[in-house]
Amino acid sequence: MANNRSLNHFFTLLVILLIISCGGAKKVSIRHTKIPEKTLKKSEVKQSKLDLNIHKSKEKLSVVERVNNYVAAFSTVAIEEMKMYDIPASISLAQGILESGMGYSRLAVEANNHFGIKCHSEWEGKRIYHDDDEKGECFRVYKDPRTSYRDHSLFLTSRSRYNLLFDLKIDDYKGWAKGLKKAGYATDPKYSNKLINLIERYSLDRFDIKKKMKRRNNHLEVVKQPSKKKVHLVQKGDTLYSISKKYKVDIKSLVQENQLDNNTIFLGQNLIIPIH
Repeated sequence: MANNRSLNHFFTLLVILLIISCGGAKKVSIRHTKIPEKTLKKSEVKQSKLDLNIHKSKEKLSVVERVNNYVAAFSTVAIEEMKMYDIPASISLAQGILESGMGYSRLAVEANNHFGIKCHSEWEGKRIYHDDDEKGECFRVYKDPRTSYRDHSLFLTSRSRYNLLFDLKIDDYKGWAKGLKKAGYATDPKYSNKLINLIERYSLDRFDIKKKMKRRNNHLEVVKQPSKKKVHLVQKGDTLYSISKKYKVDIKSLVQENQLDNNTIFLGQNLIIPIH
C-alpha cells in the first residue's frame, strides 16, 4: 500500500509538472506573436494623417484654381487641335472644363472622357455606363485625355449637323457656343451661355488663333491659316482601297496618317484623309 501511495504521489507530481510546463510554453508563444500596441497605434495614426492630407489638398483648391490647373494642363492640346481642325481652342477648353467638371467628374477620372461623348451606334471601343439625360447611358472610354480631345475634334468635323460651325470665324467663340447648342450638342438650355461665361471669365480666347498679318512691300496682307484635314467615317463595305480611290490618296498615306495596325479599319472609325 505504501508503495502504491508513493507511485500515485509520483504520477500526481509528474502530471502537475507537465501542466505547468505546457502553460509556460503557451505564454512564450503568445508573447512572441502578439503585435506590440505602440507599433499598431503608430501605423494607424500615420495612415489617417496620409488620408487627411489627401483630402485637404483637394479641399484647398478653389474653383478658380481647379480651372487654372485644367487650362494649364490642356491648353496646348486644345491649340494643337485648333490648328489641325479649325475648332477654337477656347471652345474646346470651355467644353472640357464644363463637361468634365474641371477634370474631377467620374467620366473624366474613370474613362478619360472630357466631353461627355456617348457611345452611339458606331462606337466599338471600351464603354462606361453613367446616368445623364437617362439612367445608365453608354459613354466612350479613352486611353488618355489627349485621345478624348482628338475624338472631340473628329466628332465635330465628321457630323454634318456641325458643318455650320466651320463657316464661322475661328475667333468667334460666341457664335461657336451658340452653334453647338443649336446643333444639339447638349440638352442644357443654358449650355451656350455657360461656355461663353467660362471663356470670358478665364480669358480662354487668348488661345484662339487670330488672323496673322505680314508686311509685304509696305502693305499688310492676311496670312492664310492651314486648311483643316478631311475626315472619313468608315461605313459598311468600305476598304482602304475604296477610300483611297474616293479621295485620290495612296493607301500608304492613309495608314501612316492614321497609324493603322495591320492596315485594319473598323466600322464607325474616323479616318483622317491627308491633304497634299
